[in-house]
Amino acid sequence: MTLSATRIPLLCAVFCTLALVTASVPAAVELARIDTVEGRKLETLTIRNPAAKATVVFENGSRATLAGWDKVLDGVKDSATVFAYNRPGYANSEAVDAPRDGATIVEQLRSTLRRKGLQPPYVLVGHSLGGLYMQLFARRYPEEVKGLVLVDALYPRVIKKSQDFPLYARAGKWLFFSRTVADEIDHIWETGEMVAALPRIDDKPIVRLVNKPVSSTAIAVDFGAFNFDDDTRAFVKALYPKAKTVVADASHQMQVTHPEIVAAAIREVLAAPDR
Repeated sequence: MTLSATRIPLLCAVFCTLALVTASVPAAVELARIDTVEGRKLETLTIRNPAAKATVVFENGSRATLAGWDKVLDGVKDSATVFAYNRPGYANSEAVDAPRDGATIVEQLRSTLRRKGLQPPYVLVGHSLGGLYMQLFARRYPEEVKGLVLVDALYPRVIKKSQDFPLYARAGKWLFFSRTVADEIDHIWETGEMVAALPRIDDKPIVRLVNKPVSSTAIAVDFGAFNFDDDTRAFVKALYPKAKTVVADASHQMQVTHPEIVAAAIREVLAAPDR
């Protein structure tokens, strides 16, 4: 078949357009997907940047999901490979029978990163309870971690032992939260003590983002489960004496309401020279 003179320019235009569209689609993007890890479903989202020198790893707060990081991911994906996920028992990730203490959660996350071929160094970003887990990761495996961004994070000893909660708080924990969330709450004190017992990481660039209306312990409401005494405040303040603290006029969910603040902190840690 012979192409007419009028069709050739049209076909060229079509092919050129397709080429431009294809070139504009980032080959590194891996959409949210369900992986099978140790026989259970795990929801993950990865954006691979072949030129990146580090991987940014996001850990959600209690009852939060990876969707909360959407705008932050957009702000850092050009600077690094990024990974976000839902812990077992959240959204489309299946619950597991393993304890929900920080050590188990950190090891499961680290194993997932390896299975997906996401190599260190890592910039660990944790919101609220996820910030406590990321502190444990960084102290357990400092050689794998470039730096930390703690987004209105929890710190060791801020939450009381669950058996010391008032009766209404203990009852509410099981009435209003899932089994997974309740189990995580039960292990917060234990996880914090794991963090406190490990060597310091003062050589790492650390940015602490703190919500302005709240104390540095980042707890918005006291249900009788939190320690607000002076000794605890002093302990938390001394945990990371070389960290940069940014007090933001934002909500506790600042990754949702003020993602530009979180993204800027991550880029700052990515750009920091290795110590």
